[in-house]
Amino acid sequence: MENPRQSAPYRSLDWLNFFLADVRDGLGPYLAIYLLAVHQWQPASIGLVMTIAGVTALLAQTPAGALIDRTPAKRAVVVIAAVLVTGSCVLLPFITSFTWVAVTQTVSALAGSVFAPAIAAISLGLTGPKAFTRRVGRNETFNHAGNAFSALLAGGLAYLYGPVVVFYLMAVLTVASVIAVAWVPGAAIDHHVARGLAHGPNDQDNPAGFALLLHNRTLLLFAICCALFHLANAAMLPLVSQKLSQVDLRLATPLTSACIVAAQLVMVPMALLVGARAEQWGRKPFMLVGFLILPLRGALYTLSDNPFWLVGVQLLDGIGAGIFGALFPIIVKDLTEGTGRFNVSLGALTAVFGLGAALSPGLAGFVVQAAGYNAAFLTLAGIAACAFVLVLVALPETHPRQGDAPSSSIPSAAGN
Repeated sequence: MENPRQSAPYRSLDWLNFFLADVRDGLGPYLAIYLLAVHQWQPASIGLVMTIAGVTALLAQTPAGALIDRTPAKRAVVVIAAVLVTGSCVLLPFITSFTWVAVTQTVSALAGSVFAPAIAAISLGLTGPKAFTRRVGRNETFNHAGNAFSALLAGGLAYLYGPVVVFYLMAVLTVASVIAVAWVPGAAIDHHVARGLAHGPNDQDNPAGFALLLHNRTLLLFAICCALFHLANAAMLPLVSQKLSQVDLRLATPLTSACIVAAQLVMVPMALLVGARAEQWGRKPFMLVGFLILPLRGALYTLSDNPFWLVGVQLLDGIGAGIFGALFPIIVKDLTEGTGRFNVSLGALTAVFGLGAALSPGLAGFVVQAAGYNAAFLTLAGIAACAFVLVLVALPETHPRQGDAPSSSIPSAAGN
């Protein structure tokens, strides 16, 4: 349990997750709407610019984790990244060329690569490993609540003033995020614990990279499952947004916001459930449910173009993505505890599944142009089904007290 005497740092972390929710992912699906509605881009071009930005960001994931492992200025890193992401997006109304749009979104993606390891590190440094599962559940709860709140605002304001309003909303939320992170006291963060060191600062300056992951078959398998999950998942909401744009361009942004809000509202109880029960029930039961939902969702999108049906199906994303988002740092913590390599491993795995997410819009865009939207949804559903089967038959339980911890844990830092 979190220490009541440290309630102020925890509340500040709550608000940081709430306000940073809309900032950390940049424009997300709104980018597709903006480029389609304002600049009349083709789906393949939209997918390509999103893929370029995503693939470039992969190069920053592992170094970002290593930076967070080493630096005591974790809060400052969050502030700088938030400003860069927002600045890159606010420039979009003033540029029109493919090159400059790709550059701004690449900068946004690169800066955004630090958020996941930074928030995870600050959380672990505040709570310690025993309370980390519950803290992650709380982080994800406030993150999803923040996403729902900002999506409601974006939908309403975009309906009144047009899609460009989402840029300025992001700027306001960035200011709120900076204020929230400033209220997290740096002295309350144990930076040795924050990088996954259980017994002190041994080997804290040793470099870590992908070679470390090669010693852990479970972590490699988990990385493959995550990559397939995001390859199937990342393009689904942008595709739905494009379908909504074709039905009613004026309602595209509000309806996309409705999709986001619907999913985020479901993610809140899912994150709370993972935080409260993943210690007792283990990790794998949650993983199976989260991975099963994704192929079902992809198939259901093909049954109707009705906007209310599409928004309703998006509720399923709240179950799958809500479970996955909460479990991901917990499983990485299980497999890296005591090594001092938590954040660099988190960054490396984020790079692996980020590759799937980056390739997803490009793949889906080309399938749409070749065979239509339904074919793209079914292609993504097939990939998701493969990921579920892999989790079912090959991924072991990673909970230290329920799984086979000795054979699935990463070798100690001293041994690398």
